Amino acid sequence: MAGISAERVLLVLASLAALSLAGISAIRHSSARPVPAKVSAASPSTAPANPSSEVIRFAKDPEPVPAFLARDLNGKVVSTAEWTGKVTLLTFWATWCGPCRAEIPMLIELQKQYKDQLQVIGISVDDEEPEQVKAFVEKAGINYPVVMWTRDIVGRFGGVPALPTTFVINREGRVMQKHVGLIPPDTYETEIKSLMGMPVDATVETFVDTGQIWMKNAANATDLPGLDLAKLTPDQRRAALKKLNAQDCSCGCTLTLAQCRVNDSACAVSLSIAKKIVEEIMKPSSAVHTPAN
Repeated sequence: MAGISAERVLLVLASLAALSLAGISAIRHSSARPVPAKVSAASPSTAPANPSSEVIRFAKDPEPVPAFLARDLNGKVVSTAEWTGKVTLLTFWATWCGPCRAEIPMLIELQKQYKDQLQVIGISVDDEEPEQVKAFVEKAGINYPVVMWTRDIVGRFGGVPALPTTFVINREGRVMQKHVGLIPPDTYETEIKSLMGMPVDATVETFVDTGQIWMKNAANATDLPGLDLAKLTPDQRRAALKKLNAQDCSCGCTLTLAQCRVNDSACAVSLSIAKKIVEEIMKPSSAVHTPAN
């Protein structure tokens, strides 16, 4: 990778490998929406097998970043209005989150390397006092603003079911991608350079957001992970998707069943309930019964 030093890359990738084996997870906030009941350290994402064939994906019709105004740990104002003209990485993290700590050196290096064209913003979802988080920030050498979470900020971004969660925002203030979990440093740098208008050794694709970035857009999905809707008639499919978008999942994620399937395709709870709904809708709606004499 051209921008980030080899030592930093090796450090992050070594942490990624260790975390893959450790499977770190934790449960935090127990309040109702918009802060989800279950916030966990996300599993690391898988890197492309061949770096030269890297594909980066951006939203086809990106939505504006939700506006907010806050003060960082040093009392300075942080406003989304000031991000125009720069690429922004907005990352939700916590001091107790192993994958979050592992990616901090990479974010520090990116902020240093592209300081004139990039702004990294950290949103801490720690329950600790700001002074404790500030001590961690100073010890880690974090060189970008860190803001303490509020229910309003988390709610504007649709909740944060896992950490780290990072929103990639272009120079026009539109959200192009969302990453959940620890991803290879090359991916972030390639996305940043592409949004800066710099040449990249990657294929850039676009996608229609059906919940990958904004959970509310799961209502636009015509298919959901793990569900076979091919056998449904058009009317049955619409009925199934309507119900899956209306009923909440009971796994503790505070999302609808459709949102949970998009957000966490490995969730056995949402998959089981969703399959039962599909099976019920597939049953004949007007079975003929002969009355008993």
